[in-house]
Amino acid sequence: MEENNLNELDPSFAQPPPERGIFCNRTLNLRSLRAIGYDMDYTLIHYHIHAWEARAYEYVRLSLAGRGWPVQDLVFDPDLAIRGLIVDTRLGNVVKANRFGYIKRAYHGTCPLDFDTQRRTYSRTIIDLNDRRWVVHNTLFSLSRSCIYMQLVDLMDRQALPEVLGYAELYDTVRNTLSQAHMEGKLKGEIVAAPKRFVDLDPDTPAALLDQKEAGKKILLITNSDWAYTRAMMSYSFDRFLPAAMTWRELFDLVIISARKPEFFAGTSPVFEIVTEEGLLQSCPAGIQKSGIFMGGNASLVEEFLHCHGSDILYVGDHIYGDVHQSKNVRRWRTALILRELEAEIRELTEFRKEQAVLSELMGRKDEAEIQLARLRLAQQRAGRIGRSVPGETSAVLAKSIRRRQQEIARLDEEITPLARAAGQLLNPHWGLLMRTGNDKSYLARQVERHADIYSSRVSNFLVQTPFLSFRSHRGSLPHDPLSAQSWDEEESN
Repeated sequence: MEENNLNELDPSFAQPPPERGIFCNRTLNLRSLRAIGYDMDYTLIHYHIHAWEARAYEYVRLSLAGRGWPVQDLVFDPDLAIRGLIVDTRLGNVVKANRFGYIKRAYHGTCPLDFDTQRRTYSRTIIDLNDRRWVVHNTLFSLSRSCIYMQLVDLMDRQALPEVLGYAELYDTVRNTLSQAHMEGKLKGEIVAAPKRFVDLDPDTPAALLDQKEAGKKILLITNSDWAYTRAMMSYSFDRFLPAAMTWRELFDLVIISARKPEFFAGTSPVFEIVTEEGLLQSCPAGIQKSGIFMGGNASLVEEFLHCHGSDILYVGDHIYGDVHQSKNVRRWRTALILRELEAEIRELTEFRKEQAVLSELMGRKDEAEIQLARLRLAQQRAGRIGRSVPGETSAVLAKSIRRRQQEIARLDEEITPLARAAGQLLNPHWGLLMRTGNDKSYLARQVERHADIYSSRVSNFLVQTPFLSFRSHRGSLPHDPLSAQSWDEEESN
């Protein structure tokens, strides 16, 4: 059957828009997989980010107000932070770094550091996440934490807080307060009570998993959420979109709740079976012996149950460290990262394509002008060293040519500046794009590149990319590649 006829028969085979693609860092053959595991929150189930994070923010604000902090006028600002930012707990700054760990943008509180201050502060600094000074915020759950921390730094600098704290202690207070709200179940209780307000339903997600299951894959759910929340959210998000009489529980061969990732991948915690709807536990001293719903445990027990390990298993999650880094580094599972913001980022880049072409052309002209200026300066320097004019190029002629090139560069800068500023504000007015810092990859992009074999904006994108497909990584470009090779690579990517 021809592709066009296939599309008429089943619209799900239609070519998706660019932002709904699946992007490959390391070649991955889906046919070779025997099992696919999924995280739940912000992976299988996506939330209305502003609604969720505004409530999380409010829990922290109200808790701090109860301690007498003057936070009554603070309001959640969804644009103040993005995923991938890094907190400098020593100085109270929030920063964005490039792939090498050099800081390219920085805020102290809610105020951006000017160029000279940022250079003085960080010119010799390379971010090392092994240093407790740095805390990376690489999930959507961290947006509320970033926002209120930045606002509290402003209050702290004005000496408006009733407690004497350093920037690190202030950050710990925010983190612990938010963790307490999660532990007490207040926030998730609100979501279970009004899921329509918080959950962004995607009918294609259950269908994509059903394709994988019918293709012979074992389908796993491994989540840190507890049983009551998992049952409520999965029933709400999945059951209505599954075939009649089928529920989400039948879709999964194995469900593990309260997994305690990332410890789950390296630990040896015992596993318990959920034997009643109320969550009554039964110990499993022999490990996992059958399909079902379990609490705790560890990845070794999952591998023993599946009779497979390593590259036989793909794990899909939204947390770079807790999901894809640990499952890859410890278990050698294949990995997929879900980055919902990719959709908006790719759309913005597509809409900016014409302006980007103009900006690139102007930058090319500036590069050429700077090369000519550098050569003129060298000619002037050599003429002075020789002690006589270079034939046909007197000092006056050289000086005039240098001024002309400088004026040309200044004119180009006037044209470049507004376009560069607009490019730097795509996606977010404060931080710009998720995966870039200027012309370079962002620190987050480098983490994605290192730890995720594939990445995409949502699980339902697998619906078009069938369980029988092989994803192939593209030929990576290097600065020394000839133009023809780069052009070939771009054509292959299209």
